[in-house]
Amino acid sequence: MRQSGELGDSFDILHIAPTRGHAAMYGPSCEALARLAVGEINSSDGILGREACLTVLDGGGDPILLGREVSALVSTGLVRAVTGNPPSPDRLAVMRAVAGRTPCLFGYGHDGLAPYQPGTFMIAEHPGALTYHVVRWLYREYGLHRWVLVVSDYEWAWRFAAILRRLLAPPHVVFAEYSIPMGSRDFEPVLTDRLLDLADGLLIVMTSADAIRFNRAFAATGRAERQVRVGPAFDEDVLLASGPDANRNVFVASSSLPDRADSRALRDRYGQWYREIPPAVGRFAYGSYLSVHALAALVEAVGSPAVPRIHSALHARSVFEGVPGEFRFWDDQILRPVRIARADGVDLTVLTG
Repeated sequence: MRQSGELGDSFDILHIAPTRGHAAMYGPSCEALARLAVGEINSSDGILGREACLTVLDGGGDPILLGREVSALVSTGLVRAVTGNPPSPDRLAVMRAVAGRTPCLFGYGHDGLAPYQPGTFMIAEHPGALTYHVVRWLYREYGLHRWVLVVSDYEWAWRFAAILRRLLAPPHVVFAEYSIPMGSRDFEPVLTDRLLDLADGLLIVMTSADAIRFNRAFAATGRAERQVRVGPAFDEDVLLASGPDANRNVFVASSSLPDRADSRALRDRYGQWYREIPPAVGRFAYGSYLSVHALAALVEAVGSPAVPRIHSALHARSVFEGVPGEFRFWDDQILRPVRIARADGVDLTVLTG
């Protein structure tokens, strides 16, 4: 076995994608897009002249067990970097397990669960802040400013909601909040509350599985025609599972949404790569794709995956070129344009940027 710090004939990447739990619906597409990124990297010169190889771990199970497995793999010296898009508790477990020994690049924004850690980078802003981008845009475009907040009774959802509360200021007002037990199928107390009639829209901070059930119940009341929904959990997989009739007036903001031209080009490459019908290209999956390419761009420019060398290089420059375009680093963030999108059936149509 080679010693830690030595590079063998391949550049081994550990990619974390959820295949269980509330985020399992987007796990297959995360893995598929990550493998496309590796294929694109290897069609050139790989990483540091070595073939990039991807090992995928489930990021939707017990965070403690995941952390132990990641730590054991990193300790062998075989893993050169970690990428992916695990849910918040699993991501925190991965960060603690890696402990700065290799670079970690995650395809989703900060959630406030973990402090800064050397070698760990995340794509753009806190999902709560991204949601506020939509709120501001909807006010500028349509004058919407009266909101209710619907939250899954789950730690990350409450953290997102807390960020939103701090960001919202006049003319915006949240005049009702609802806590929904995870896994609930009864939303009548929310949907029949008279306060809901006063809202321009709903800020939905729910797990993906909860958001799907709520979407269907909300649309069945006829409210989707006159009230908007905004939230960090909406992606193409959630829209597909909800059904096109449930997605009217759903809006999202994301730093992992390609522009229209890039989206068409990516879908073409994706279809050619897999030939058979692959999982949908969702915005969370695109984050996984970006995490792999951002890793390759950074390591290639630095000439090493060693975390101290990466940070030394980042002091000197912040922009690195990759296949999807530029990656701009700022502290532990990978900055990307924030784009607003609206649900169009089971797809997202980019409206800005």
